[in-house]
Amino acid sequence: MLPAALRRWLRRPKRSDPRLLSQFFFADERVTQVVAEINGLDAELDPQQYLVLLNQLHLSQAHLLAVLEQIMEECIPTRRHSRDYLVKFPEELLVGNLGNHMLFAAECLLAGTFLEVEEADGAQLRPQARKLLCSLELVRTVLREQSLSQPNSYPEPVRAVLVQFDQLFAEFELSYVSSMVVVKSPEEIYRQQEIIVLFCETVERALRLGYVTQEMIDGYEPLLMFTIPRLAIISGLLIYPEGPLSLERSPEQMSRVFSPFYNLLKKIRDLLHVLSAKELCLLERSLCTTETDPCDLATPPARGAAVARVEPSAPWGVLEVTPPLSRCMTRLGPRGVGDDAGTNWQWSPQPLGSSMGLDAIPGAHCLELRSRYSSTKDMLHTLFVCISGVADQLQTNFASDLRSILKTVFKIIASQTEPSEEPNASRGSDPCVADAPRATGCPLCSSPAEATRLQRTGAHHMPEWVPDSTCSQCSACHSPFNLLRRRHHCRSCGKIFCARCSPHAVALPHYGQLKPVRVCTHCYAAHLLPATRRTRSQ
Repeated sequence: MLPAALRRWLRRPKRSDPRLLSQFFFADERVTQVVAEINGLDAELDPQQYLVLLNQLHLSQAHLLAVLEQIMEECIPTRRHSRDYLVKFPEELLVGNLGNHMLFAAECLLAGTFLEVEEADGAQLRPQARKLLCSLELVRTVLREQSLSQPNSYPEPVRAVLVQFDQLFAEFELSYVSSMVVVKSPEEIYRQQEIIVLFCETVERALRLGYVTQEMIDGYEPLLMFTIPRLAIISGLLIYPEGPLSLERSPEQMSRVFSPFYNLLKKIRDLLHVLSAKELCLLERSLCTTETDPCDLATPPARGAAVARVEPSAPWGVLEVTPPLSRCMTRLGPRGVGDDAGTNWQWSPQPLGSSMGLDAIPGAHCLELRSRYSSTKDMLHTLFVCISGVADQLQTNFASDLRSILKTVFKIIASQTEPSEEPNASRGSDPCVADAPRATGCPLCSSPAEATRLQRTGAHHMPEWVPDSTCSQCSACHSPFNLLRRRHHCRSCGKIFCARCSPHAVALPHYGQLKPVRVCTHCYAAHLLPATRRTRSQ
């Protein structure tokens, strides 16, 4: 009978073994080795080496948890604990190494190390941290033994240990993050979903009026980060008075994104109600720019300016004189500006010609509001500053929430790329030499016969890439590259495109690319065989 140590040495997996349990064995061995080195080192005598080992421990634990996550996805995919609570976390916390941070926090709590948590919260978290770390040690022991005996299978005892660890980890993660930062309640999540709907309705209306264009949305124009919240304030106060910006409810019943501006929104709403149609259009037009004041729009903008992209359906003009009192009770927008009635939400659009769900503003009150300002320009300037101030404060105070809201809005409103039609097999011709449209400068289009030879015989000569420094705009849509619109090379032709014009990922075996790589829409439609596309879909 061989000794246990010798048996373990003989069953030790190879480092080249691709199985997850074998990878876990060496990841766990590395963590154990680093911990032993830290325990044998005097931190006061060699603080530099101690910091190096701490960094190595952090990296090795992150790798261990990554392999463990893959094992759980393979072993217990249907028994994983729900992670729906992640939607409550601020966006900046949702990083790839969040699990490693949770493990480090559990170790610090159990060791009594100082953490930025209240003493009462720490007392409640320590039992959870102890259970989590004990469960992790049990998982490491069980998986080590399994990797040395049967690395191809996961018996039920192993699955049970993994299920318990996954549940304890999720419970500790939610409790710890809740004690560190303010997490969203279910009511707040629902209110922010209402804001998403309001923003989407605002963008749809802005598209109809010509304030923004679909190209701006599809290109993720940075200007829209300011324009959409500004226009949404007007929509929420005038068109959807029963929606998420309803001021008939208390501030506590509003989303935390807008509740700090409750009193200011009331003043903005009162002023919006006394605007005429031309004044409202002028105000919205000015809010679609970054630094333009309504007073500056009295003269036509210079050719090529940002405002020149806006072609509103209503006539523009600045009212130099305060309109008569009777105009305060008329429509606030031209016919057709308001959304059509009817919606699936609990709040519906209010026609701009009505009183917006509120009592009609008395003429004396309307006159009193206007009398506070020396001219119409002064009143519009005040509204511009107030609305822009609220919208810009959202970028500062609620950057994470607003970023998440706008990200969802862009996904909903952006144009959907139509799938390319598969070439008809009955034609009996190769798609490379068929009647597919040719693109100027495409190396494959310039020589269809060479493209066919590459597809049929195979070639490992990659296309020549266009240098980043020589290309300032997308080769397909000619949109200029900026901070949000990044450069992407097509692996088939080597040219540079934006993300919207190169959304496909396919394998290119004729170039030696066996894994899916990025290709442009033109190459996907004109130069890829149907079999290659089916491989991508599978």
